[in-house]
Amino acid sequence: MKYDDNNIFAKILRGEIPCKKIYEDKYVLSFHDVNPQKKVHALVIPKGKYANLDDFNQNASDEEIVGLIKGITTVAKKLNISVENGDGYRTLANIAENGGQEVPHLHFHLFGGEKIGKMVS
Repeated sequence: MKYDDNNIFAKILRGEIPCKKIYEDKYVLSFHDVNPQKKVHALVIPKGKYANLDDFNQNASDEEIVGLIKGITTVAKKLNISVENGDGYRTLANIAENGGQEVPHLHFHLFGGEKIGKMVS
């Protein structure tokens, strides 16, 4: 899966499509999923043009990698689902075709606010 500059997340990053923003910094943008699968369902995306996690890990700077991981934790805290101020959450990143990835921009789903169970469907 190659990066597509016209994917929905690239358009959100450019401000062409609105989102319900949760958090933004130099490295990430987080917003509520438009089709939530759980009580809390947010997305965290890097601001760089990375198709998937493999692409990100091979090509992102160390600052971007740390920024994404810290961004996920920051968003979980803001949503009151972190271990620090909530009951925990699940992160999910679908990678490439067999992993179920639909949008060719790396993104992490954060699910919480309720018992998630063994798997998310």
